[in-house]
Amino acid sequence: MRHALEPEIVNLHGAFSRELPAVLTIEPGDTVALDIPDGMWTLESGEGIVSRDPSIDTGHALMGPIEVRGAQAGQILVVAIDAVRPGRTGLTFTEPPHLIRWELDSDVGHGGGRSVRLAPFLGVMGMPPPEPGFHSTHPPRPWGGNIDCKELVAGTTLYLPIPVDGALFSCGDGHAAQGDGEVSGTAIECAVSAELTLDVRDDLVVEWPFARTADAWLTFGFHEHLGRAARIAVDGMLDLMERELGMARADALAFASVVVDLRVTQVVNGVLGVHAVLRDDAFL
Repeated sequence: MRHALEPEIVNLHGAFSRELPAVLTIEPGDTVALDIPDGMWTLESGEGIVSRDPSIDTGHALMGPIEVRGAQAGQILVVAIDAVRPGRTGLTFTEPPHLIRWELDSDVGHGGGRSVRLAPFLGVMGMPPPEPGFHSTHPPRPWGGNIDCKELVAGTTLYLPIPVDGALFSCGDGHAAQGDGEVSGTAIECAVSAELTLDVRDDLVVEWPFARTADAWLTFGFHEHLGRAARIAVDGMLDLMERELGMARADALAFASVVVDLRVTQVVNGVLGVHAVLRDDAFL
């Protein structure tokens, strides 16, 4: 079944919490179409949105939470990213008051006297921590959130450990394009329309996110220390190589040292991100 969420205040929030009521309940395998304001609570029209509770909604404008019926903590939420389409304009901030205003078409962004290729994605896709209370949208966590990985474009599938029953998935923070690192703290921030299909798996046991792109496997690590984030990403990749390729652990480590690339996902969210990449063409 296909559902739709509009950028109305009742469908938006700016903090992760297991205590927030779901704005939509779907069956596993359903698709949700979303029109999402940019992370700074601005609609495609340029109109700003005032949240329901500014004392709580201090982070990105997120759509949700979306409950997946029957999902249980400890299972895996499968997020198939079917489509992500940027709006017509975007912004990139550096040190105030400097910014670049972008005009966006389907493939190219024009701003600051230059043009760049677009590869739109959602910076935030995730679920709330299992602990009670309200939690910032800014750091990524084992259950997803502000991952800010430029590889998570349409056609990619993201796998997230479910921390709470029902999953309570939220998403937002549209980016028309971003480099690894997101070094100024912003990408091309823009409103987006997206379509996601949410499903559940109970045949995997993983503690950190991983993803399948059109031509590669990705595993993620998040930590305050970059080296530790890299270690988490590598361990996740070794697990994946055992699971998906049938390799012994020692062989997985040896081959990972030859064919797996480590990339800095982002360095600006307090908790740093690293993703390990194993391309399909790594083995002849």
